[in-house]
This record gives sequence, structure tokens and C-alpha cells, in this order.
Amino acid sequence: MKESCAPSPTNKKEYISDIGKILVEENGKKKYYKPEEVKKAHGKSKWYDGLDFSCWAMCTFSSHADFESYHESTGEVCDYTEMKSEMLSGLSVSTTVDWTEIPDIDIDASWLDFEDVFGGILEGIGDFIGAIFDV
Repeated sequence: MKESCAPSPTNKKEYISDIGKILVEENGKKKYYKPEEVKKAHGKSKWYDGLDFSCWAMCTFSSHADFESYHESTGEVCDYTEMKSEMLSGLSVSTTVDWTEIPDIDIDASWLDFEDVFGGILEGIGDFIGAIFDV
């Protein structure tokens, strides 16, 4: 029997910022991080209290193919596109953390995989990005 994905973090922007900092500190800057690297970063974060919901960071920092491969091997049922859309939505409405506070990281939006998230429809994307980064 396949297991469902854990609930998403309540403060998505702070969660992604924290995991991003750990990933950069531990692995350097990369376009994508392997699911195992993300899982390890989650385990080192303040968010880990015995509950592993690192797949929410995986949908943000790992490639679609690596995400799918990881979940196929674990038997956990998680939808990359839906999860990434939810995380990005959480980033745009949360105001707790300033993305520019992530040390030694350039704001490289390539990991957002807009085509996966928006199905190739890029209309209005400038407003969306502006809301995320408070431009």
C-alpha cells in the first residue's frame, strides 16, 4: 500500500529559506539538489522534530525526475507539480523571511521550473515573481 505525503509546512517561505541555507552551506550552490541532500538538510533544520516532511523541500530544490525517482523508490505518493505550486503560493503570501538574507546564494529562479508548475502558461508570471521577491 502506498503512503500519502506528509502535510506541508505552515510557514513555507521560512521553511524553504532555512532548508536553502543549509543546502548551500553543506553542498554549495547548485541548480538542483539530490533528494538525499534535501532530506539531510531537513534533518539538520529546526523543522525536524521526528516528522519528515522533506518532500516539500524536495519539490522546490530537486529536479522533477529526481523527485519522481525518489518517491517511486519509497512508495510515497506525492505530486511534484501540485506540491511545487503550493510551496510557491506559500512563498508569495508569507512575509516572515527576506529571500535576500540567504547567505552566498544568488536568487536564481531556474529551480522554479515554471513549465512544470504552470503547464507552460507564462502569462502574468512577472507579477507572480514580483510578489515572491517583493520587487
